[in-house]
Amino acid sequence: MAVALSTEQDRPDRLDELSINTIRMLAVDAVEKAKSGHPGMPMGAAAMAYVLWTRFLRHNPANPKWADRDRFVLSAGHGSMLLYSLLHLTGYDLPLAELVNFRQWGSRTPGHPEHGVVPGVEATTGPLGQGFANGVGMAMTERFLSSHFNRPGHAIVDHFTYAIVSDGDIMEGVASEAASLAGNLGLGKLIYLYDDNHITIDGETSLSFSEDVGMRFQAYGWHVQKVDGNDLQAVNQAISEARAETRKPSLIQARTHIGFGSPNKQDKSASHGSALGADEVKLTKTALGWPLEPTFHIPAEALQNFRQSGSRGSAQEKSWNEQFAAYAAAHPELAREWTQWQKGELPEGWKTSLPQFKTSDGAMATRVASGKVINALSAVIPNLLGGSADLAGSNETNIKGAADFSATTPGRVLRFGIREHGMGGVLNGMVLHGGVRPFGATFLVFSDYMRASMRVAALTELPVIYVFTHDSIAVGEDGPTHQPIEHLAALRAMPNLLVIRPADATETAAAWRVALERRHSPVALALTRQNLPTIDREKYPSADLLEKGAYTLVDAEAGPLRLILIATGSEVALAMDARKKLEEQGVGTRVVSMPCWELFLEQPASYRAEVLPPAVRSRLAIETGTSFGWREFVGDAGDTVCINRYGASAPAAVVLEKFGFTVDNVVARATALLK
Repeated sequence: MAVALSTEQDRPDRLDELSINTIRMLAVDAVEKAKSGHPGMPMGAAAMAYVLWTRFLRHNPANPKWADRDRFVLSAGHGSMLLYSLLHLTGYDLPLAELVNFRQWGSRTPGHPEHGVVPGVEATTGPLGQGFANGVGMAMTERFLSSHFNRPGHAIVDHFTYAIVSDGDIMEGVASEAASLAGNLGLGKLIYLYDDNHITIDGETSLSFSEDVGMRFQAYGWHVQKVDGNDLQAVNQAISEARAETRKPSLIQARTHIGFGSPNKQDKSASHGSALGADEVKLTKTALGWPLEPTFHIPAEALQNFRQSGSRGSAQEKSWNEQFAAYAAAHPELAREWTQWQKGELPEGWKTSLPQFKTSDGAMATRVASGKVINALSAVIPNLLGGSADLAGSNETNIKGAADFSATTPGRVLRFGIREHGMGGVLNGMVLHGGVRPFGATFLVFSDYMRASMRVAALTELPVIYVFTHDSIAVGEDGPTHQPIEHLAALRAMPNLLVIRPADATETAAAWRVALERRHSPVALALTRQNLPTIDREKYPSADLLEKGAYTLVDAEAGPLRLILIATGSEVALAMDARKKLEEQGVGTRVVSMPCWELFLEQPASYRAEVLPPAVRSRLAIETGTSFGWREFVGDAGDTVCINRYGASAPAAVVLEKFGFTVDNVVARATALLK
């Protein structure tokens, strides 16, 4: 266990109160100046946050990326001024001018915390429940890394994950999913302070929320305590007890008062999401004994108090560096691996482990090819870990020979259970923690359940890998509830998300290479249930061209180029068959495999024009999904063979035929473009 900091009450109550009120008033002044924001939560949670940050949190403001720091997530991201105040006061690179510029264009203090904008912000939060799930992923990663790297006498990974969560977080389904998983895994170094202030935007939480939260979390397998959130000694004791509980995650249910100190808005929803107003600010400052001027007042005594707590981190990191030096001397190979993982680097020569699929391998579903790639890569990339939302056998994501991640064994196979949204949030937390490359899997149709977590990953530039199988109406008998239609278009609409739909096993291997090399965006792989022919790469261009997003797979031979068939995934084989018939009819036809729109649009205009010559306006896109978005590539003169209605339950071959995914229909639609 990490060494606990002193819990002695060696500072006068007056200094504690002064410091806590400094947090409160910075939040009040910032929101008031912006005329926008959430002052109530920082005012109510300031006391317990103060105890955590000044007495327990192991961090170094001078080096926010110290690998063995404690992680703190403000899941209640609407209370961002609580975090910004703490960061400034403890000495992070966040000048007071940025607090003054809260919520303004170009500021480093956006309305909700954004990872990468300000040092010390561990996670992008705001959509409630996301930070809760992120913390679970962070704690899982800490356990995995400690198991892999720690050796007797050398505990180089030994830190806690803390969060402040709100009533709104607790209500969200993503938090429930993550909480259930955390309890099952016994994440004893996960500690959440629950800001139990009984207020949401609409009013009292009792309007819609009457359960016993503590009992619910006990049922999840959490260690639960209840305290007065303004009783510093009680909060101090509760955190100490939570740190001592090594078998269960901890929830400290702290009764707080939103808008604390405001004579007219304390314990009222009016203080949740809007400025107090000039008159109420004056009343609040008077009630708390705070000077009316200047605004953004920071007493020197309080600042010194915070900076002392912040500067402790330098000594803690120095001690850790000395420990790591001893570790490196005793275990040089592990130390080199640690450094490599922390930098996000992949092992030298890892690409040579990618399977080289050939036509002799026979027809193969791209989900099966993906499974082979995962197992080949996992043998050489030991920090590649992941799993499925209870569909591992169908998603082909099991790492053969690897242990499950459980309460007793932090293995590489993650069993998320039927919790897609929680899985997405946990994966984000794992990447945010650092040191691992995680993936998660489900059916493409169920990407809807995790979309909010995916959006945060894209916004935060997190290289999470999603394995989405059963990617079309070829799911067959399971019917329209399980047949994705709009999903590819919906995912492609998300900025900074790569959606890759490989045409065969060879493109699947290339897609995994691209996904692992991608450092600043998540990647979604859309994979088939049904078998697809393996393209002969001795005859046709290399599948490595997938990295360009689209490429000419086979060009016109019967005469001048008159027609372009553009296809993705399973429809590339259909396009090839249709081209053969068109060529026999004397129509010079090109087939373009376009596995990734986003990568293609990143290419120079010259390359895009080479693949899709502007002069060739007869273009037909073929994809078993909605036609939405294809106009950009087929143009006004082009057409699509797509699906703009929901699917149907029947054998896959029948469904595909009924929806027009046949050679004859493609040829007829293509020929019509030439008239």
